[in-house]
Amino acid sequence: MKAHSLPPNASDGEIAASVPLKPIVPLGKERLGLDPSVLTPYGHYKAKLNLDALRPSDSERSGKLVLVTAISPTPAGEGKTTTSVGLNDALNLLGVRSTVCLREPSLGPCFGMKGGATGGGWSQVAPMADINLHFNGDLHAISAANNLLAAMLDSHIYWKNPLDIDPATISWRRAIDLNDRALREVDLKLGRGERRLGGFDITAASEVMAILCLARDREDLERRLGDVVLARTRSGDPVAARNLGVEGALAALLTDALHPNLVQSLEGNPAFIHGGPFANIAHGCNSVVATRTALGLSDVVVTEAGFGADLGAEKFLDIKCRQSGLRPDAVVLVCTVRALKLHGGVAQSDLAVDDPRAVRAGAPNLARHIANLKRFGLTPVVAVNHFASDSDEELATVAAIAEEHDVRAVPATHWADGGAGARALAAAVMERLAEPGNVELLYPDELPLSAKIETVATRIYGAREVAFEPSAAEQLDEYERLGYGQLPVCIAKTQYSFSADAKALGAPIGHVLPVREVRLCAGAGFVVAICGNIMTMPGLPRRPAALDIGVDREGRVVGLF
Repeated sequence: MKAHSLPPNASDGEIAASVPLKPIVPLGKERLGLDPSVLTPYGHYKAKLNLDALRPSDSERSGKLVLVTAISPTPAGEGKTTTSVGLNDALNLLGVRSTVCLREPSLGPCFGMKGGATGGGWSQVAPMADINLHFNGDLHAISAANNLLAAMLDSHIYWKNPLDIDPATISWRRAIDLNDRALREVDLKLGRGERRLGGFDITAASEVMAILCLARDREDLERRLGDVVLARTRSGDPVAARNLGVEGALAALLTDALHPNLVQSLEGNPAFIHGGPFANIAHGCNSVVATRTALGLSDVVVTEAGFGADLGAEKFLDIKCRQSGLRPDAVVLVCTVRALKLHGGVAQSDLAVDDPRAVRAGAPNLARHIANLKRFGLTPVVAVNHFASDSDEELATVAAIAEEHDVRAVPATHWADGGAGARALAAAVMERLAEPGNVELLYPDELPLSAKIETVATRIYGAREVAFEPSAAEQLDEYERLGYGQLPVCIAKTQYSFSADAKALGAPIGHVLPVREVRLCAGAGFVVAICGNIMTMPGLPRRPAALDIGVDREGRVVGLF
């Protein structure tokens, strides 16, 4: 319900604070049929869903899965999370029993440049501040598990190193859920006069985060944690976490974190928010357990993959779907008129100026993403996240571009109007769900790792070739020799371009993708290829968002966006 006393320029935080929320346990029973005994409340408006307490009858449905992705992001904004929430609200308005599954925000972007990740306007999930900050402790537990493993490894070496680990081969890094460029490299003093170089990744890019999000259940979680490869012995054999005997302790730290978090949209519709891997440097999807659970409780599940379809959607399909057996039944490709104009060469300061020709000039980016999704056997519905400055002619131009590629573009005003503004989009998605597709993954398991990277680079990014640093090529060969060649690849590159150059907007073609480093994530079940100047530990911008965040006299967090 809208609070009409709010000013037209009300912030997302003010909008969220104006809406009274429903107690979460009754909402879970009313909207999902959950017995109150399976929910562990964290206050009045958040709960953990105890997967162990679910009965088979609690998850009898086999819902349809809708993937929401987007064109290449720009500073103009696309609103993928906002669209996911608005679409879910609209589906519920149409009488569809629908749930949205999203990732948890990371504190790094919240205090950095991007801000929070709970949607915007009248299409938000709540309680906003709780979700954006500590949110039931999941990311803290992941950081603790990651760092316990690092501490156990260094302690093993300190206590005479019975496994004969070669410290020069240690690849395991520590993690913290903040942007802190000073921690990218750290000099570690191990005692007994020994030192080694280490570093931190942001928690959202850690392998433990990926493991939590890809694990099927507690047993699979512990197995994956044991599979993590940390280093090599002096004779060249891999050293896994289970060789240190620590997988049980890691699983214990993650016991509660494995259970999905239930919250709600501002319109009182259910939302599972669980796991938070980035899509530019990790695999960018919420947890398998949350998605599977929601599919068992709902007729339709809306889920989001991070950043553009070249990153999040490709990884959703080639990593999450490959490992879990999940397949999307429909896909929504989000774009905005403003973003297309920016891809068409318009300066950010001029985006509000009516310019259909600039929209047309930015069309190649939208067209490339449409073609890429069709390569997977998916025909998207294009959701045009409508801004007040969009003209009818500009919207008509987007519709014409979509029609030229045999897809439908549907404007939606969910930011301003909530679910009611996305009714047409929801109807188009339901039409798409009535037409079963045949999802095809991009490459087979048996393809060599280097060829998998080349396949993504040439077929999805439009690259001419991949340039591997010699050390990266040697590592890939070693992973093949060690038996990890069947794993999928997770390419870490800038989110702003199909290339590794963030300034190359539109749809560049014929470029070279530089792979400077590769990392084995044996527990998560993929190999990471780090491209260009992408960093697994981001830094803060010149003026971080943290400067605007505080607490008011009533104890409410303010300044989040």
